[in-house]
Amino acid sequence: MELTRAESIGGFFATATGEPGPGQLPLSRLYAGGLAPLSARVDRVAARLRTSERRVAASIAHLGLAARLWSTALGPAALHGEFPDPAAGSLCWDPESTAPDDLRWTRPGTLPGTVDAIREAVQYGHLVPLAEALRSDARVSRRLLWGNAGSALAGALREIHRWAREHDRPDAAERAAALVTGLLDHPDLSGAVEGPGLRRTSCCLYYRCPAGGLCGDCVFDRPPRRPGA
Repeated sequence: MELTRAESIGGFFATATGEPGPGQLPLSRLYAGGLAPLSARVDRVAARLRTSERRVAASIAHLGLAARLWSTALGPAALHGEFPDPAAGSLCWDPESTAPDDLRWTRPGTLPGTVDAIREAVQYGHLVPLAEALRSDARVSRRLLWGNAGSALAGALREIHRWAREHDRPDAAERAAALVTGLLDHPDLSGAVEGPGLRRTSCCLYYRCPAGGLCGDCVFDRPPRRPGA
């Protein structure tokens, strides 16, 4: 599989293989209850955004990792019909790093680029246990987290469509759109984004940060008035 082609879509689509580096640990460790690295990541996001609301930082941290996980599957699947197997025990994550240096595949393999394979590997294999891990750290609703997941998936699709236009690859755009349509047809993700622009139906809470605002696909047209503002 020509991974460099998927990487050319953008940094969120990049994959790296090899032995884990310093600070990288299997994501399965988080899902088994080793929450310290995840808590540290939320702390870093809170400090960067200058927010004292832990649920806001947890939401933004989740949105970034969800986008990364979807992208590394959807991009190669759309371009080549297969994607790197992100089995939680062999996929390592560095909570101190951001894309493309945050993830490393230590036992690379591939899976067929189908809706069922991506759902099993990414949604069930990562997003479900990741949501539960985050909810152990911060009071953030499941609906918000699935809204993040839907928004991240739609964002990956937009990037693939942009790349496909620039590189004359309508086949990749069509495959990506079909995969996303299939992935969104699930009780957890259904209704998370709506309309031709796949606008989300919930809010990631970024507007609550001191320098925050509305994301491009936000459910709101203007930031809600904060209590005491």
